[in-house]
Amino acid sequence: MNSNLQHARHLTRRHFLTKCNSGLGALALASLLGKTSPAQAASAKVLPYGPADMSRPMAVRPTMFAPKAKRVIYLHMSGSPPQHDLFDYKPLLTKLDRQPCPDEYIKGERFAFIKGHPKCLASPYKFDRVGDRGTFISELLPGIRTIADDMTIVRSMWTDQFNHAPAEMMLYTGNMRAGHASMGSWVTWGLGSENQDLPGFVVLVSGGTDPTAGKSVWSSGFLPSVFQGTQCRSKGEPILYANNPAGMDRDVRRRSLDALKELNEIEAKTFNDPETVTRINQFELAYRMQMAVPEVTDVSKEPQHVLDAYGAKPGDGSFASNCLLARKLVENGVRYVQLFDWGWDMHGTQNGDDLTTALPKKCKQVDQAASALIKDLKQRGLLDETLVVWGGEFGRTPMNEERGGSKLLGRDHHPHAFTIWMAGGGIKRGFDYGATDDLGYFVNEDKMTVRDLQATILHALGLDPHKLHYPHQGLNERLIGPTNEPKVHTKLFA
Repeated sequence: MNSNLQHARHLTRRHFLTKCNSGLGALALASLLGKTSPAQAASAKVLPYGPADMSRPMAVRPTMFAPKAKRVIYLHMSGSPPQHDLFDYKPLLTKLDRQPCPDEYIKGERFAFIKGHPKCLASPYKFDRVGDRGTFISELLPGIRTIADDMTIVRSMWTDQFNHAPAEMMLYTGNMRAGHASMGSWVTWGLGSENQDLPGFVVLVSGGTDPTAGKSVWSSGFLPSVFQGTQCRSKGEPILYANNPAGMDRDVRRRSLDALKELNEIEAKTFNDPETVTRINQFELAYRMQMAVPEVTDVSKEPQHVLDAYGAKPGDGSFASNCLLARKLVENGVRYVQLFDWGWDMHGTQNGDDLTTALPKKCKQVDQAASALIKDLKQRGLLDETLVVWGGEFGRTPMNEERGGSKLLGRDHHPHAFTIWMAGGGIKRGFDYGATDDLGYFVNEDKMTVRDLQATILHALGLDPHKLHYPHQGLNERLIGPTNEPKVHTKLFA
């Protein structure tokens, strides 16, 4: 049989559409462009910033300009901490406690759960001025108080989402719908990673479950899947399915991978599918990780005084152990480490989500470890080049939720204002940025949107957020979205 005919008979529809000169849409484009071929049209596009050689996707790449930071540790409190009880002290709430909220704040407002006319709610916790600048921090965070002079508190965050999953996806992927690339994926696609034996983007989860938006917040979306976050565990097997199955030793695994690599390389040359190259790289990374990961992720080898400083117990899967593991990962060349700690959704519907019982427990679980992380990075000389961010996906209301007549204290979802803090990576030390009104309801100074935060983080890493893009379905996709409204908040940098 004619070899060309035989090849055509085995060609799938997907392969045909892939091979027919960039697809049927390109054929129509050629017709519209007259004599201009699809290849010529493609060559006129602005090339995306990213790996020039997908056979080495995690190779370190130059920044677009001098960076402030080389790596990121993002501490996400899934569910959203109540800023009025932790960082945004409002004396007027004490005066208006349990009184109806002034009409000018709630007129035309829509809430996730609050019904009727809500009442203002003062924080049941004491605030004190701490640090050289005398910033207000709650008594619930004694550890964070000790690092007040090492961080910037941003009290003017804003988002347009007030439900958890869409808000988390907006924060990390720039879109409230699933399918877009996460921040860690964008960073590793743009910069690569220093250690080729470890994933460039690692995810650590505590609190008993994944964040509300699930694994979509560390997805690579439309970027090559090699840039997806790798979930690592501080309890049990660090990375699932990386170890050899029963009956297979390392030599057999190596020979199997060599055979698979030859087959995948044939397919890659035939169909030019970048995902085939990704598959090759993922197999090879998994093989290298078998040796590197156990050494890096074993926190039991840390000195006892370090474990005590974090409050970590090896193998417990806690936020404290994850913070210690995050330090070890960045110390060993991982570019982006994302921690998710679930359980911060303080509605006040039961003892498990109220301000008087649940909130102190959650604060105790993270306060010591988060402050220890900053101190540990600092004394090891890593803080100056490591950007640490702490926060949730939105804020909480200055009013009591009282869902279903509940007598417990809690706060509803609130997109108009929330608080984060940042440290290291060129961020000013001992600095307060932005402010809210007297109730902490609206931002009235230095408003910082979640897209602004994304732009600022990319800028800190030496990436231009407006130029960092990837062509997908006819668009130059960006983490910060399609408009030029997102801005870098340069006042945050020293």
